[in-house]
Amino acid sequence: MQGAVNAFLSHGNLVKNAVLQRFRVANPVLRPILFSRFESVSSARMEEQSFESTTISDILKAKGKGADGSWLWCTTEDSVYDAVKSMTHHNVGALVVVKPGEQKSIAGIITERDYLRKIIVQGRSSKSTKVGDIMTEENKLITVTPDTKVLRAMQLMTDNRIRHIPVIDDKGMIGMVSIGDVVRAVVTEHREELDRLNAYIQGGY
Repeated sequence: MQGAVNAFLSHGNLVKNAVLQRFRVANPVLRPILFSRFESVSSARMEEQSFESTTISDILKAKGKGADGSWLWCTTEDSVYDAVKSMTHHNVGALVVVKPGEQKSIAGIITERDYLRKIIVQGRSSKSTKVGDIMTEENKLITVTPDTKVLRAMQLMTDNRIRHIPVIDDKGMIGMVSIGDVVRAVVTEHREELDRLNAYIQGGY
């Protein structure tokens, strides 16, 4: 998964270039016509339909309220056992941690990795250890906003070696996205761009 993410970040424009290169090689006679037409497209239209326009807000809307664990949480006072049981039940790899009675006030995040490293490896009891004792605290969290571009979120996740990232706005916590959500969004966007290029080449513009 990490390799696939890095490939997208390093070579995102290769998708477009590969399509154009195919026409350079396969159709040298048509090249002047094709590229003259391509270069004459208005900048406004190309900007409107460019790569890298998807935001975190788009991902949250696609997931729907509460879908796929986008807003699953536990409190600092819950046991690690209960938190892990909730992750297993909802098939997610992380939970947002809030202070008791303050669902919008994020205190941190607990992940499967925290459980493995701080409970299993250290031989601690998950039933007697509180989430607040092993979570990644708020001041160490990497977060994004709804307006953050998907590729920027992907870069943050790969640079910091994390698989889940909370989404914060000026009112507080509004959801969470995973590396899977981000990769799916990038794949979809590139597929749509290829479709637009194909329609353009075939005279759809």
